[in-house]
Amino acid sequence: MQLRIHHRTRYHYEEPVKYTAQMLRLTPRREGSQSILSWSMKAPGRRTEQVDAHGNVTHLLTLEEPHRDIEIDVRGVVEMNGDEEFVRFDGTLSPLAYLAPTPLTVASPQMLELARSHFTGGTLRERLYHLASGVHNAVRYTSGTTSVEDSAAVVFERGQGVCQDQAHVFVACCRAAGIPARYVSGYLCSVDGTDSASHAWVDAWLEDAQGWLGIDVTHLGPRGAKHCRLAVGRDYLDAAPVRGVRRGGGQEVMDVSVAATSSGEQ
Repeated sequence: MQLRIHHRTRYHYEEPVKYTAQMLRLTPRREGSQSILSWSMKAPGRRTEQVDAHGNVTHLLTLEEPHRDIEIDVRGVVEMNGDEEFVRFDGTLSPLAYLAPTPLTVASPQMLELARSHFTGGTLRERLYHLASGVHNAVRYTSGTTSVEDSAAVVFERGQGVCQDQAHVFVACCRAAGIPARYVSGYLCSVDGTDSASHAWVDAWLEDAQGWLGIDVTHLGPRGAKHCRLAVGRDYLDAAPVRGVRRGGGQEVMDVSVAATSSGEQ
């Protein structure tokens, strides 16, 4: 299956920005059965490419001249083959690096209780999906209800959030149950493009299989061939597609568009 992706991010500032530095994680991962057939990135300024500790391809974008607009445009074709639910250990960080909580994934007493009550019975895979079901029911998907600074505990108490929030809560509960888990950012592709979007889900470590089981908490199902993986990390801050700082500019207006379609072409 081929995934055709076009992701555009535009920034406009009410006043000139003196300096911008952004970390871009906008190149799909080459791992397992996910491979890149073509990929391009257009952006102003200077870009420096490297691979971070999590195995993500990153670009440091810097603009040192005054500017009021930035447009970052990435597009390409990614091919998916085989069973996409499972990704074998990629040789980067040890799974144990994804066991300790971060400020965004500290489990509250209520979350610990959810983990205890749902992480029971059956195989490890079945227990993980039982736990994902508990998180899915406890944190209803509601767009526009949170910000990127909200922690898993805040979201859990509120009882609603977006895919990022559901992923953070599930990561926190997995770690509380002794299972390494990592946050995944990427794209969810559709057949006709009407439901395509930037998306987030979770990799949970299966020790016996020596690999990562991808679970989409929002849709309560496995990560499949229509999920394109951009980056992984301990939480959103490690895997955010675009994250940075600027000097000046005043009020900011950001516009993001994603078109991601899938086809059966090989």
